[in-house]
Order: sequence, then structure tokens, then C-alpha cells
Amino acid sequence: MQENHRLDWDRFATDHGHGCPYQLSAWTEVIARSYSHHTDYLIATVARGETNVKVTRVNEVSEPCPDSTGDNTVLGILPLVHIEHWLFGNSLVSMPFCDAGGVLARDALVERMLVERGLQIADALHVPVLELRQYEPLACMDDHDFSDEASPHGQREVRAVPGWRVSTTAAGDKVRMLLALPESSDALMQSFKAKLRSQIRKPIKDGLTVKVGGVDLLDDFYDVFAANMRDLGSPVHSKRFILQILLGFPGKANIFVVYGKSVPMACSLTLGFNGMLSNPWASSLRQHSQFAPNMLLYWAMLEYACRQGYRTFDFGRSTVDEGTYRFKEQWGAKPAPLYWYKFSRDNRSSNEMTSASRWMNRAMECWKRLPVPVTRVLGPKIRQYISL
Repeated sequence: MQENHRLDWDRFATDHGHGCPYQLSAWTEVIARSYSHHTDYLIATVARGETNVKVTRVNEVSEPCPDSTGDNTVLGILPLVHIEHWLFGNSLVSMPFCDAGGVLARDALVERMLVERGLQIADALHVPVLELRQYEPLACMDDHDFSDEASPHGQREVRAVPGWRVSTTAAGDKVRMLLALPESSDALMQSFKAKLRSQIRKPIKDGLTVKVGGVDLLDDFYDVFAANMRDLGSPVHSKRFILQILLGFPGKANIFVVYGKSVPMACSLTLGFNGMLSNPWASSLRQHSQFAPNMLLYWAMLEYACRQGYRTFDFGRSTVDEGTYRFKEQWGAKPAPLYWYKFSRDNRSSNEMTSASRWMNRAMECWKRLPVPVTRVLGPKIRQYISL
């Protein structure tokens, strides 16, 4: 994306009020540079004195991108990433590897236009799935002319672009956990129950320390991250992906590493945007669990967030009532719904979907038995095609 396009795009994402860092142009570029996936940038604009809204694929135009200070006003954006693999499927996703990043628009009409254009691009590319991940529900879904009423299976026919169906795939059981932050870390600490305060102080008494940095901590971060992902049975992201995040968001992306006698025991990555500090990835090594490095890790992130003036901390996605949900809940985090929409031409039966799920479960168990050095080589080759 050209520099003038990027500035206009990011200005809209920042000023909208419901934007997130994964809707910034830098995030799409991180994915393209890390994994070479094809990306699209859809932008809706209206000319000064006009009423007709135009949706353009920004990366296909050579003329200056219309912006709110020129002859046109930006009304909405939709970043898209094309992920295609013979085994893991073929889809357009906004955004892969994230909780959100989909449509950001002024109103339901602009939302609808962006979604329709996304489906048209999917048709042109012969892509059977378009996934939109939202922090807020799509208002255009309430337009009967866009899609019909939901079936007993939760799917709707898309009237606006025939041949497509849509379902909400992650609402209900998947939530993001948010903590409203006070003005100081002292006030936050005092808001915790005595048991939690004691759990935070234990690793400090045991001599554990925390470092906050960037590329200088990447190797230690990745050692912990790769080992933890292996233990969870999940292919790890490439080190290049993490590096590109740090380079793409200077001053906003940071690495936290907890050490015990110079040995990295836990780590995390944070990303700041519009008063919110988000934690998309955190890991700790099981062999050091008796020292509770994860408690010090999360306290360090929260303390940093308060010190930097962030108003909210996003602990990331969890399944309601499972272990990570309860862990985040003890810090005072509250669940906020996620709205993930899956537009599909896929006619696979529920039996086929169940079979695929069983296959993935078996693959995870096998992955846990592999040596970590092997998973560091093979993991990124697989992980780049898994959009979750």
C-alpha cells in the first residue's frame, strides 16, 4: 500500500472509535511480509458534495487515495488476507491469527457494501469462505434485503450475493476478557483479593525478574513460546512473524520475559492502540510452574499498562468457564462477546466437520510428542495456513 493510502486508512481506523490494531495497515503488511499471503484493502469513500458511496480495492489504484481532508471522505475499510492450502482450506479472512479486524464502517449501508465487495472478490478468486471477525456485531445483518432469517442451524442465505450463506461461528462460547484499569498500579494491586496479591508477590520473593523490550528479547521470547506451543499441541508462529510485529509497531509492540536466575520462564507480547493494551500471546514453561512465573508476567503487563496510561487491558480470547477464562477472571477481567461471521459456499455436512475436528485432535496429540527443535522448523510451515 502506498504511503498516502496508508495514512488515510490508518487515520480512519484510529478515529473511528471502534477500531483495533488489527485493522491498521501495518498488521496486514506484517502478515504479507511474514507468510507471503495475498492481501486486499477495501475502502469506501464518498466524494465531496455527492451521496454515492464508492468501494475501491486500494492496492489496485494508482491515483491518490481519497481522504477526509481532500475531495473525498473515507466511510469504511475492510482488510482481507487470502489463505490457501490443499489441506487447511481456501478462505479470505479478516483477520487471521487475531480476535478481530473485519469491517469498520460509518453505518450499516457502508458495512453492507464492503461485505458485498468482499464476497464478489471471493467469487472472482474461487474462494469458498469469507470470515469476518468483529468486536461489534455487523449492523447490516439486520437488513432483511441483505440476508434472510436465521435457520434452526444458525445459517442465513445471503440475498445480496446469491449462493452464499452466513453463520455466526464464535459468539457465545468464545469471548475476550477485558479489565478496566485505574489510574495507578498501586490502586490496581489494592483492588485484588489477598490471595491474588500473595500469588503475585511469591515469584518476586523467589527472585524472579521481568524485562520489557523489543527485538533484544526476541530470542528468549521465542524459546519459551515455541516450547509452550509444542506442549499445547499447536504449531508455533515463525520467529519472523513476531519480528515483523515488533518492527511494524515501533513503540506500541513490546515483549515481556520473566527470568529465574537468567533462565527465561515465561513470556508475552503486547500491542497498544487507542487506550487499550492487548495481549495476543503469552506462554510459560511447565517445568517452572512451581515458581508461578505466569503470575509475575501478567502483573508486569498490567503494571506497565497503568504506567503508560492505558485505560483497558485485553487478556485475549478464552472459552467461557475453561481454565484460561477462570485465570483471567481472577484478575477482575470481564467477558466481552466476539462476533465472528462465516460466509460460505461450502456444503460440507456436519459429519464431515466432526470428522475434521477429530483429525485435528489426533494431530495435536501427535504434535505434543515431537522434539521442540523439530516443531520450530515444521511449525511455522503449518501455522501460516491456520487462521485461528
